[in-house]
Amino acid sequence: MVNLRGYNWKSQQLLLLLIILAVWEAGNSQLHYSVPEEAKHGTFVGRIAQDLGLELAELVPRLFRVASKDRGDLLEVNLQNGILFVNSRIDREELCGRSAECNIHLEVIVDRPLQVFHVEVEVRDINDNPPLFPTTQKTLFILESRLLDSRFPLEGASDADVGSNALLTYRLSTNEHFSLDVPPNHEQVKPLGLVLRKPLDREEAAEMRLLLTATDGGKPELTGTVQLLITVLDVNDNAPAFDRSLYTVKLSENVPNGTLVIKVNASDLDEGVNGEVMYSFSSDVSSDIKSKFHVDAVSGEITAIGIIDFEECKAYKIPLEARDKGFPQLPGHCTVLVEVVDANDNAPQLTISSLSLPVSEDSQPGRVVTLISVFDRDSGTNGQVTCFLNPHIPFKLVSTFKNYYSLVLDSALDRETISNYDVVVTARDGGSPSLWVTASVSVEVADVNDNAPAFSQSEYTVFVKENNPPGAHIFTVSAEDADAQENALVSYSLVERRVGERLLSSYVSVHAESGKVFALQPLDHEELELLQFQVSARDAGVPALGSNVTLQVFVLDENDNAPTVLGQQSSGPMGEFSQLVSRSVGAGHVVSKVRAVDADSGYNAWLCYELHTAVGARSPFRVGLYTGEISTTRDLDESDLPRQRLLVLVKDHGEPMLITTATVLVSLVENGQMPKASSQGLPNSSRREESLVDVNVYLIIAICAVSSLLVLTLLLYTALRCSAVPMQGGCGLGKPTLVCSSAVGTWSYSQQRQQRVCSGEGPPKTDLMAFSPSLTPCPVTEVGMENHSAGGDLSGKPRQPNPDWRYSASLRAGMHSSVHLEEAGILRAGPGGPDQQWPTVSSATPEPEAGEVSPPVGAGVNSNSWTFKYGPGNPKQPGPGELPDKFIIPGSPAIISIRQESANNQIDKSDFITFGKKEETKKKKKKKKGNKTQEKKEKGNSTTDNSDQ
Repeated sequence: MVNLRGYNWKSQQLLLLLIILAVWEAGNSQLHYSVPEEAKHGTFVGRIAQDLGLELAELVPRLFRVASKDRGDLLEVNLQNGILFVNSRIDREELCGRSAECNIHLEVIVDRPLQVFHVEVEVRDINDNPPLFPTTQKTLFILESRLLDSRFPLEGASDADVGSNALLTYRLSTNEHFSLDVPPNHEQVKPLGLVLRKPLDREEAAEMRLLLTATDGGKPELTGTVQLLITVLDVNDNAPAFDRSLYTVKLSENVPNGTLVIKVNASDLDEGVNGEVMYSFSSDVSSDIKSKFHVDAVSGEITAIGIIDFEECKAYKIPLEARDKGFPQLPGHCTVLVEVVDANDNAPQLTISSLSLPVSEDSQPGRVVTLISVFDRDSGTNGQVTCFLNPHIPFKLVSTFKNYYSLVLDSALDRETISNYDVVVTARDGGSPSLWVTASVSVEVADVNDNAPAFSQSEYTVFVKENNPPGAHIFTVSAEDADAQENALVSYSLVERRVGERLLSSYVSVHAESGKVFALQPLDHEELELLQFQVSARDAGVPALGSNVTLQVFVLDENDNAPTVLGQQSSGPMGEFSQLVSRSVGAGHVVSKVRAVDADSGYNAWLCYELHTAVGARSPFRVGLYTGEISTTRDLDESDLPRQRLLVLVKDHGEPMLITTATVLVSLVENGQMPKASSQGLPNSSRREESLVDVNVYLIIAICAVSSLLVLTLLLYTALRCSAVPMQGGCGLGKPTLVCSSAVGTWSYSQQRQQRVCSGEGPPKTDLMAFSPSLTPCPVTEVGMENHSAGGDLSGKPRQPNPDWRYSASLRAGMHSSVHLEEAGILRAGPGGPDQQWPTVSSATPEPEAGEVSPPVGAGVNSNSWTFKYGPGNPKQPGPGELPDKFIIPGSPAIISIRQESANNQIDKSDFITFGKKEETKKKKKKKKGNKTQEKKEKGNSTTDNSDQ
């Protein structure tokens, strides 16, 4: 038994250092357990679920699992109680070899949400391996002439255990010639040896057998033995001796074959053959050393012949012998320690596991996408690995443990911008030159419904001709959705509303998939000029997103309505009239007037009148091309037939042209046979005229008062409305068109112009429409409001006529070339002076006795002067009882001339309204008093003409 007291303090310091390193390494783990090797199945290791702060009930739902790289299933977790236990046999020597520490690294992975924990389980060594010698018997040849204290090296035993379990002590069986020389722990490189204590005598003992026993420091102790057979030789008494007993050399790994490692030298004091030295490996050298190194027998040079890999072995201990050529040969021994220097010859290794894909685009930053582990077989700086990602991506690496990383989301995602990321992870070591490896992770971004369908325009304008076939395709709407799959599947539908008395869906429909809009029934321009509705586009996401687009469908007019002759003093069927004419009338006398309207608009409603005569016949009558007035072309005489049948053709200007006929039966009578205008005679008519004048005076006062009141009301209402809606630029939405009737006719104020003012399309415009008093009377306040609204916007600037009159601006230019002024021009004498009546265009109004709108036609005509005419009658020949008074509405440039019949106290249809400038209105007011006499004269003429009719 060798006494180890001399170096116990050094072993204690080394053991303390190992313990400190083990504690420091254990501190880097999240959890640290220990278990002895060779523990039985089911051995308790630790309460891992409780130590990690996990509830037992959530282990299974959250997919609790344990993974160990290259460790198999040595350890397992009971999901019922959360205990980590030994699952199969653990052999520390098989796992870690002779490493001072042996740890099993576990990755505890919990999904929903993804969490990763690192657990380190230390495998404690037990004394389960006895010391082993390379051979069971070793033969030593020793000359009897060897000097005392001569040392003979022995191969020591090895123990697969570590720590105190591998701390060996040696003892030699009792003898008187040899003792055992055991080197201290810090000189492990120096071999074990026998020391000669007493000279040998071959004649006394030619052969000796000794037993060498090795005992480890475990409990219980385990031993190993080798039998030493010592043969005592005679003759050659000097063995070769090396310069040093231990040679140390450093050799870089991966050196080429044939590289010189070291050259050893041994000398022999003998002469001749006994002094010649031969070099070789010791007999007990391992085969691995023989495969990697070669020793030259003559020179003593050691060269590398195999692959020197630092990761395989960090140092090689080569035992050498030097034998002389004497007889018997005497050997000398030395040891060559080759330390392998690490080179950066191993690139890092990347392992990607536990992918959590795809990643939703609404995921919050910090979400774990995958786990990444790195490993480098090199050591020192060459094995220090740094990981980083390719730039400009919304991900980052977070170090969770030594050489373990998590790929986490760093910023918000947008699938519509980038739908897939190729994340390249690069691992680079610290060597020079450094080595690196890359791994690519394809991260797909899952779509969420965060984009509503979008139309290319907010509003579409569609033009459709009326009388379209049912089911006709009129337009196609299309919306794009930036999302994917069902989130981008767009369906279309109508935004239902009422159009008049009917639902919108009775007019149009939209195909849910294609977005095609169909007209379900023929559209009528005269019934519906503009159909405005919205189409909704919604995707199939959850929740669904949608947007609307407005369609303005303008129904274009077709010439589908023939002119309609208005009934007037009809004595026969519709379109046939009777008229009495005195034979004494002269040329140019207006006999009658044919009035017709066309429900169409524009050129389709522009009417012209033509008198149909037989070939060769010469009629004493003619008809105005645009006025429809039938007048005489010459003086009537006795040769003219007493009954004349006049056929008037009423034509429009549409394509194709539509024609309507009106028959006028003219009876020629003598003056004495003409009926009287009134049974009571002219004096009664004069008295009735005077009474109506008084009534008109009161009417003027009432109109002025109401108009003033409504002006103030309208101003106050406008101010309140504009202040309540500041975002509309001071203008509210226009009210629907209001049509009212009163004692002075029917007034309609269109809000279309007002809407244009609010939208900034042009200067303020107001349409004032006059109809016959056939509608339900409106309250006085409404009438006054409309009168004021209509008049307050009539400035001195030229105004274009409202489209409601079916009269386009291009009509005036075409009419100038086609109208004969000597036929269509009629000079009218009024209170304001002669007034030229230009060719007119009849407006299409649904009332059978509606008036005509007479825009001025021809060059040089002021476009501000428009004349509205009502019903039958010749303005040059006013009927009896008509009042010539003109009513001027305060605040308005319009002059309203009103004539009433004494019989029914209604407004005569020959009344007209002349719109002029404010200056002309003032001049006419000044001349009003001076022109009274002339007006009364006109009234007398009108009475005479009516009595003739």
